Amino acid sequence: MKKISIIIPVYNEAKTILEILRRVKATPFDKEIIVVDDGSNDETHEILKKNSNGIKLLTHTKNMGKGAAIRTALPHVTGEIIIIQDADLEYHPSDYGLLVQPILDGMADVVYGSRFLGGPHRVLFFWHFLGNKILTTLSNMLTDLNLSDMETGYKAFRSEILKGIKIESNRFGFEPEVTAKVAKMRCRIYEVPISYWGRDYSEGKKIRWKDGLAAIYWIIKFNLFG
Repeated sequence: MKKISIIIPVYNEAKTILEILRRVKATPFDKEIIVVDDGSNDETHEILKKNSNGIKLLTHTKNMGKGAAIRTALPHVTGEIIIIQDADLEYHPSDYGLLVQPILDGMADVVYGSRFLGGPHRVLFFWHFLGNKILTTLSNMLTDLNLSDMETGYKAFRSEILKGIKIESNRFGFEPEVTAKVAKMRCRIYEVPISYWGRDYSEGKKIRWKDGLAAIYWIIKFNLFG
């Protein structure tokens, strides 16, 4: 079994960080857990310091974004497969087996966990759903891929693939950027259905409409000019 490196960017997730760590640690894989505290200003950092056993804890002094956190974590990766794990509870580590199997079978370089291929999911936000479809369609038009969920937070990579990408975007632009770049590298990309336990804004959801506009910029930049 290949070793899996799980990168967890975290910003102000004091309510969920211990539970997501518990779920990740419970997965039956040879793994390392790399947590990047991205400048949290709530109790997240104190919680992580008190519960750092079994994890590699890295810290940003100010909030820089998901892409920057992944960039910080990559030099510390020692596993052959990388999974990106958000620190909220929207994506469940019980799906890791689905994500890594195409890589273990030698069929894939990159695997996207799609929220729209039939897995159980919480019913929320029509306009977010529509926005996601628009962004995925625009990305597909420029990459010539047929992804159903470009913006998914669950992506698995053969480590040398992600380590070989120069990540430029600091925030949520990571998703369209890495999609454009693995397409240009002609990586073997698979999708698998995952469960999705979405949260609403009262529960701490961070993404806003401005992030959708920024995603359009990143899609065009990295596909046409990157």
